[in-house]
Amino acid sequence: MTSASDLSRRSLLRLGAGAAAATGLAVGGGLVLASPAAAYGWPSQLAQGASGAAVTELQIRIAGWAAGSAQQTYVTVDGQFGPGTGAALRRFQAAYGLSADGVAGPQTFGKLNALESSDGSTAHFDFSEFQSKDGSGFSGGKVGATTVKENVRRNMYKLEALRKKCGDRAVTINSGFRSVSHNSSVGGASNSMHLYGIAADVAISGLSTKSIYQNAETCGYSGLETYTVSWQHVDSRVEHAYGSQSWWWEDGVA
Repeated sequence: MTSASDLSRRSLLRLGAGAAAATGLAVGGGLVLASPAAAYGWPSQLAQGASGAAVTELQIRIAGWAAGSAQQTYVTVDGQFGPGTGAALRRFQAAYGLSADGVAGPQTFGKLNALESSDGSTAHFDFSEFQSKDGSGFSGGKVGATTVKENVRRNMYKLEALRKKCGDRAVTINSGFRSVSHNSSVGGASNSMHLYGIAADVAISGLSTKSIYQNAETCGYSGLETYTVSWQHVDSRVEHAYGSQSWWWEDGVA
């Protein structure tokens, strides 16, 4: 039988209260959870005009809220809190039931930290889901493993936004990072964005690929493969010097 210590915070987020109840654990105040994630050390407030490492981290975490409708734009991760960051923050706040004032304070930071896991991944995604399927982990690509892992982390936050916009439905990662060898074995392009950890092929329970594509058009993704296949490819190609430096929405605005 699963014990309280075995049922992590992430398990509850993934499986929901019903799954917790099935283990015989209380879902209310009597539930003993594993230690919470090591939350990021935010300042007291971040607002337009702020700069620095905390702004950079904020931009990474709200990047999936880049637009309110289909738009080829993204949140620039540069540590400078400008109008684009403010607009994305307001969309994040509204989606999570907060006052959408474009100022990040304790309540906003609480929501952001609730999406963070102690190993650096996010509430609904594991690093293992994105590792190359040939067993090489995050190694063997066109950039180093540390860079790949950070790129994957950034993508996880965009995928958290996509998941939220798709009704909090479960997201399956069909393909994340690929080593050069694995990419070749599956017939990937020689400069596939998967080789850098900035791409993922996803499916979302209960949604058509076209619906996923349409929601992804608001998430700051600069690469969207056609929605006529059984998965949706998303990538952030224009944000990185080693990525393809042009927008590619294969089916245009859907």
